[in-house]
This record gives sequence, C-alpha cells and structure tokens, in this order.
Amino acid sequence: MLRSFLQVTKPGIVIGNLISATGGFLLASRGNVNWEQGCLVALSVALTVASGCVLNNVADRDIDGMMKRTRNRPMVKGRVSVPQALMFGFILGLAGIGLLYYAAHRLLPVYLLLTGYVVYVGLYTLCLKRNSIHGTLVGSISGAMPPVVGYCTASGSFDGAALALVTIFSLWQMPHSYAIAIFREKDYRAAGIPVLPVVRGFQAARLHIATYILAFTAAALTLGLLGYVGKLYMLLALVSGLYWFRQSLAGWTTASEPRWARKIFFTSIAVVVVLCVAMSLDYDTRPPVMASFGH
Repeated sequence: MLRSFLQVTKPGIVIGNLISATGGFLLASRGNVNWEQGCLVALSVALTVASGCVLNNVADRDIDGMMKRTRNRPMVKGRVSVPQALMFGFILGLAGIGLLYYAAHRLLPVYLLLTGYVVYVGLYTLCLKRNSIHGTLVGSISGAMPPVVGYCTASGSFDGAALALVTIFSLWQMPHSYAIAIFREKDYRAAGIPVLPVVRGFQAARLHIATYILAFTAAALTLGLLGYVGKLYMLLALVSGLYWFRQSLAGWTTASEPRWARKIFFTSIAVVVVLCVAMSLDYDTRPPVMASFGH
C-alpha cells in the first residue's frame, strides 16, 4: 500500500522539479545560502508537485488503462481508490503550500506555485490534454514554476532572472515532451491524446523539436547577458544546447525515430541538470542589468 501511494506521486517528476527549484534558489542566493529555508522550499515544492501528480492520476485513470506504459499504475489496478487518492492529494497540496508560506514569509512564491498547480491540474489535465494539440505548450508553464519559486523565495522579488527562468524551462519542456510522444506514439494514439507527433506527424515534430531547442539555448544565455551568471555557465549552456540541437538534426536521417527520440529525451534531462548545477555554482556577484519588477 505504501508503495502504491508513492507511485501515484510520480517520484521521477518530483525529483526533476526538486533539481530545478534548487537551481533557482541557489542562483538567487548568490553564495549567501540560507540552507534551512532552501530545504523547506525544496520540500514544499516536492509536496505540491506530488499533490498535482496524484490528482493527475485520478483524472487520467481511464486513459492510463489504455496505454502499455501506464496500465499497471495503482489507480488503474484499484490498489488506491479515488477517495483515498483525493484525500492524499489534498493533504500533500495543503502541506506544500503552507510550508512554502512559512519558509518564504511572503505571498509571491506561494502565488507562483499555485499558478503552476492550477495550470497543471486544471488547464492541462482536466481541459486541454485530451482536447487540444496545444496542451503540451500550456502544461509547460506549470513545469517552469518550481525554479521560479525557488528563485523568488531567495531573492524576494520577480526580476529579469525570474522571467528568464520561466522562459528557459517552458521552452525546455517542449522538445522533452515531444520526444516522449514520439517513442510512446502508440500509447498516445491508443488513448486518443492529441499530441503534436500524433496529430501532425513526425516530420512536424522534428521541426518543432529543433526550433524549440534553439529557442531554449538562446533563452538560457540571457541569464548571462542580464548579468546573473558567469562565463562558465554561459559556456556550458551554449555547448550543451548546441549538442542537443545537433542531435535534433539527426532526426531527419535516422533509421529509427523512436530510438532517436529516446536520445533527445535523455539528452534533455542531462542538459537541464547541467544548467541547474551551472546556475547554482556560477552566479555573478555583480549587480544585474535588469532590476526587479516588484516585491
């Protein structure tokens, strides 16, 4: 039973968001790290993301049963009931939001985390995932919130770096998600989920993946242009972005699109980890170019 409750929180997604939230927090801390606050923020983000994933499991239990990858999930097999999952998700979400307010002592990070939560559970899961090809784009906003929450908790304001982080992580998720849709194309088609590779084909998906990777790389470099990070970050962002883009071009000559898509997917994870570590360690101590937009 405990394992089933852990599975409905989607630990892989939770860990990924923990990494990005920590990266944002350490970037804003600029070497003066409040480790107690950082741990509380990380825990609050983990709890809130887990809550969203639980509700996603509840809403998607019917289509999960149609897909090979998800047909053995606890909600599909009945190991966790709907009332149990709803109560579990509610407790996780309430604890996460409350803990963030306690850690941040201000409402801005709470509003940002709630925005991501509402977008993921409401707009993406309940409205767009089954009905629109643009669900992936809207859903990417929710995935961009954890690093911004971490950043704004430590900085106390929404500034140029926070705006850059929203852009960077939203763009990153598009090729990441399209790659999944390519190598899981049969599952998405069986469940009737209108993702771009299924609706418009692999050729359109390849073009979108390459374009989004270029846009992501350009956005990642803006952190340095605005004076928030140093040269090491800029070098790593440029090299990793170009390597990812080079892999995307291989999609036009590949003999196996699912195998190529898996490479794009795993490279995306490596790229975002490199980026988070780089921004955590290579912050610029000089005053940034762009001032804050408010407290």
